[in-house]
Amino acid sequence: MSQNSNSNVTAASKSGSEIAGHEYLAFTLGKEEYGLDILKVQEIRGYEAVTRVANAPEFVKGVVNLRGIIVPIVDMRIKFKLGEPTYDQFTVVIILNIGGRVVGMVVDSVSDVITLTPEQVKPAPDMGALNSNYLIGLGTLDERMLILIDIDRLMSSSDMGLIEKIAA
Repeated sequence: MSQNSNSNVTAASKSGSEIAGHEYLAFTLGKEEYGLDILKVQEIRGYEAVTRVANAPEFVKGVVNLRGIIVPIVDMRIKFKLGEPTYDQFTVVIILNIGGRVVGMVVDSVSDVITLTPEQVKPAPDMGALNSNYLIGLGTLDERMLILIDIDRLMSSSDMGLIEKIAA
């Protein structure tokens, strides 16, 4: 997937007019629907067994070998404390490319790619489990509501420990 020259700018630093027609990959965790910047997605794969890494945080399921690249796999249901994860035919791993680092993110399912205008993105309220620093806002489309995640900030946060801080 080609990278857009604007992909280095974090979504949180963009004003509403710069997000016009911004595309998000919609995915589910439990009963909630989330969205992340489609430009960060390298590929989507089915869930497969991972190799555990000693002393890794509980939310880091382990690593996989993806065409010669060792990729850490994070289970977002565990990370966001959304109950016990279950792995079935719908469980997928979203392979992300963030700051030149490849990371896998386990989610319950992926639904589609959604384009949201600035008017469809509302400020996010403070929600305990998911630190509001990692949220872009709430996207609304008809009857759907997506919790829009700033995946750069989340994956480079100190509690994740996966990616060094991305310079703003």
